[in-house]
Amino acid sequence: MKKLIILVLTTLLSVTAGAQEIQLHYDLGHSFYSGLTGRPNVTTTFQMFKPDKWGSTFLFTDIDYFSDGAAGAYWEISREFNVTSNKRWALHLEYDGGATTIEHTGIGNRFQHAFLGGGAWNWASRDFTKTFSLQAMYKYYFKGYGRGAFNGFQVTAVWGDTFASGLLTFSGFLDVWYDKDVRGKLITLSEPQFWFNFGALKGMQGINVSVGTELEISNNFVFDNDGDNNRFYVIPTIAAKWTF
Repeated sequence: MKKLIILVLTTLLSVTAGAQEIQLHYDLGHSFYSGLTGRPNVTTTFQMFKPDKWGSTFLFTDIDYFSDGAAGAYWEISREFNVTSNKRWALHLEYDGGATTIEHTGIGNRFQHAFLGGGAWNWASRDFTKTFSLQAMYKYYFKGYGRGAFNGFQVTAVWGDTFASGLLTFSGFLDVWYDKDVRGKLITLSEPQFWFNFGALKGMQGINVSVGTELEISNNFVFDNDGDNNRFYVIPTIAAKWTF
């Protein structure tokens, strides 16, 4: 029941907030690694970024699916407040949380919800085709999923680059955060994406559909069929995106 509530609420929040992107990913992890056969096959992402005179708001919701329905959901929402007139430096506040399950095992993935707060340095080219953000944050894990509350930190880099007259986009993020219960006490997750944008083609303006791929590169993050999360993985997807 709790997973169903998370799924419904995060979907409604993403849609009513005015998501700017809907992404559909077919995950190839079950094909590349024998230990990930219970991994969900499909993920949908609802994403929104909205700047204003005070700063910006960003949120996204991932919903994972098995062949017979939704497996769970994860969402993040962050708010930045500019602290310099050139908008380069900002105060960053964030909430992360969610839950998912490995098929046929009942093993719950570790999305112990957390609050983050810290600083951000943001840069964008004059035409906003190139962007970069670097964030350093204190991270507080709330009690849950059989673990007590504890303190940590997270460093995040986010980038975007649209080039070739708008035809191609390279974007993504890199997260490194402290977790007391994993080998080496650090979890690394990066998801670079590469997109071909049909709307940049002659005669197709306004058709904001893209196709491409995402690589989920992680260490100590992905749970296998046995419930272990102490390996390095590179997992590709086949993806499509609608921007609006």
